[in-house]
Amino acid sequence: MKQKFQINGISCGGCVARVKKTLEEHPNIEKAEIFLAPKGATRITMNEALSVADLQKQLDELNGYTITELNQ
Repeated sequence: MKQKFQINGISCGGCVARVKKTLEEHPNIEKAEIFLAPKGATRITMNEALSVADLQKQLDELNGYTITELNQ
């Protein structure tokens, strides 16, 4: 299941790498694709649906990033 999100706080390739690694550590996330154009656009492939709150909790390991769901 793929869902689209916006992650605020992404500004460079280093941000993308850190956020991708952190998200993919979650057992229900197969793959996280984060783009710099448009900045912070994200597509997450999950085994099981996760809420935005679950994803934000995972991102809270890093400081300065917030995630919101985009309409499909």
